[in-house]
Amino acid sequence: MNFKGRDVISIKDFSKEEILHVLDVAEKMLPIAEGRKKSEMLRGSIMSSLFFEPSTRTRLSFEAAMKRLGGDVIGFARPGTTSIQKGETMADTIRTAESYCDVIVMRHPHEGSARMAAEFATVPIINGGDGAGHHPTQCLLDLFTIQREKGSIEGNRVALLGDLKYGRTVHSLSYALSLFGVDMVFIAPPELQMPHEVVEECEELGAHISTATTLEGLEDIDVLYVTRIQKERFPDPEEYNRVAGIYRIDAHTLSEAKEGMIVMHPLPRVNEISPDVDRTPHAAYFRQAFNGVPVRMALLSLVLGATA
Repeated sequence: MNFKGRDVISIKDFSKEEILHVLDVAEKMLPIAEGRKKSEMLRGSIMSSLFFEPSTRTRLSFEAAMKRLGGDVIGFARPGTTSIQKGETMADTIRTAESYCDVIVMRHPHEGSARMAAEFATVPIINGGDGAGHHPTQCLLDLFTIQREKGSIEGNRVALLGDLKYGRTVHSLSYALSLFGVDMVFIAPPELQMPHEVVEECEELGAHISTATTLEGLEDIDVLYVTRIQKERFPDPEEYNRVAGIYRIDAHTLSEAKEGMIVMHPLPRVNEISPDVDRTPHAAYFRQAFNGVPVRMALLSLVLGATA
């Protein structure tokens, strides 16, 4: 498969076979990601990291991925220090940045911004999250985590819990899981349930979906994917106040969980997962965070034409 020069905007732009290819390359990247093996695969290549919105894991793991492969990184994490403050348009920012690099990784608070950036850029654009829209690299690392933790993606029953309305990670993940025929349970209060169009699309792909408002039946769940109630996505503060803290997972909650069930979270967590879960065999979220490095190494190498 030839990924060279390709933009990574939405998981919907990938076929099941292409997703599996990325995961296969990520598996081969693990020794390099863990520092057990050195690589100069991307020596001489430069990545621009343009983060218009706060990030810890996405930004740092992309930078670690590029450096682990011998490449260099330029960019910003605070747009207030750039000419955007002087009125520079996104188009001009992108055109300027691409003059200095070979690939651009961008996070922006506005949905659709990554696809817009791709219209102006001649180098590959990788979407690091665009508002409540898409987060394809998070989705790929989530799939990679499920595959490594459970042995395969197929055959699992996955519960998605929390903010399913505004959560870009669960929008992307539910679509991708549908490609693998995974059964899903959407657990959220009515005002934060998965958008109807997402549910409809997943069902058209063959997914079996059920919905709930309370966390029950953990003995039948293989993967519990927890999300934060995202205050910054709510247009109405009152709406946020009504649902903040509605779900909390702790060690007692997991006492009825199926043996081998894993708990995932895109992080950051606030109070939806108690620290006492960290000590249980169910906690997979920090391994999940690490998996962002080999997966993003795979994507960078593929779009820059450095690996097959």
